[in-house]
Amino acid sequence: MRYLHSFYAEAFRIAVQSIFAHKLRAFLTLIGIIIGVASVVVVGAAISGLNTYVVEKVGKMLGSNHFMIARMVSAGQMSEEELEKRNRRNPKLEFADMEWLREHCKTCSAVGAQVGRGTNFEQDGVRFLGGIALGVTANMAEIEDKTITEGRFIDPKEVESAKLVTVLGADIKDKFFPDVDAVGKTLKVGGLPMLVIGVEERRGPIFGDLVDKHVYIPITTFGRIYGRPRDLAIHGKGGVPGQFQLSIEDARTALRNYHQLSGSDEDDFGLVNTEELGGQIDQFTSAIALVVTPITLISLIVGGIVVMNIMLVSVTERTFEIGLRKALGAQRKQILLQFLVESALLCALGGVFGLLLAAGLAQLISSLTPITMTITIVYVVLAIGFSSVIGIVAGVYPAFKASRLDPIAALARN
Repeated sequence: MRYLHSFYAEAFRIAVQSIFAHKLRAFLTLIGIIIGVASVVVVGAAISGLNTYVVEKVGKMLGSNHFMIARMVSAGQMSEEELEKRNRRNPKLEFADMEWLREHCKTCSAVGAQVGRGTNFEQDGVRFLGGIALGVTANMAEIEDKTITEGRFIDPKEVESAKLVTVLGADIKDKFFPDVDAVGKTLKVGGLPMLVIGVEERRGPIFGDLVDKHVYIPITTFGRIYGRPRDLAIHGKGGVPGQFQLSIEDARTALRNYHQLSGSDEDDFGLVNTEELGGQIDQFTSAIALVVTPITLISLIVGGIVVMNIMLVSVTERTFEIGLRKALGAQRKQILLQFLVESALLCALGGVFGLLLAAGLAQLISSLTPITMTITIVYVVLAIGFSSVIGIVAGVYPAFKASRLDPIAALARN
């Protein structure tokens, strides 16, 4: 054991001396490894950051522990055949569906509804095109975890009495009430003046849905303006986060019973929950990683080829040294291991510098973009491990060549 420790310590010392004896050459050799490791780690950080960013966006739009039931909703893309089938089969959801679900979903902490209509807003010569008026129940702020920056959200009494009140999205507020407090002002929605009681926090575009162009009014007021809604989106919130799937199944069962569906019948409604969307996001980012990561690993292979070339040059330069060591009794395996240790150490150093470069790039990208780059241990281990393996593989042929040198011929080359 002491012999092995002594041998590897000596091999490591000689490898370090050899690398520092040719600093510039070693650094130029390592550029390929450094770039390769940095590429793998930065790509991994970008994928992880993208996943977190999208999940946060979904959370801002839908809230947590939240599900939605609608006539045609789907977590994935529907084929034309499936769309036509659901259009024929699925009934429109009405207030009676929401009331039934509110009463019979025992594990739901809240059940509400929402209905929307695209519209333009115009007041005092100012026009806003492409807005959306949303009729909502009072508990939609709770269900979707909305943040109200000014004023408050709609309350139950205002829904019961169909009050002319509204909560504005950030873009609507900025268009009609720039640089002033909008609460207490009036805005015409559907031709009727509405009292502004609140302003929602700016959320930015989410999956193409410009949520800051929304205005919220009581769902009963929506019915007064546009007619009683007969195709609601019903929203629910699980009572306990750890039992969210239980709430989903509870809601599904309750609505199936109300629609008098038998056990073999398909659901005649669509149901989407935030956990399913999170799973789809994970699948999407995993697919990206599966495609991109092998491409970035190619740069490590190129770096390994450069390392092999330099190690061959090193063998040629140190022919006399190799011959002298063999003449003094060094065995072939000792010469072989000496060059393998040097090659692996060279690539391991490249890995360390690559990690430092990746950390700097991740910090820079995080400061310039809304995506927070997260360096994960999986990609760090993958990059360092792969670079070390590349170093060992790249050093095999030069080390084998060095170990095969004839000591007499090697000494004669001096």
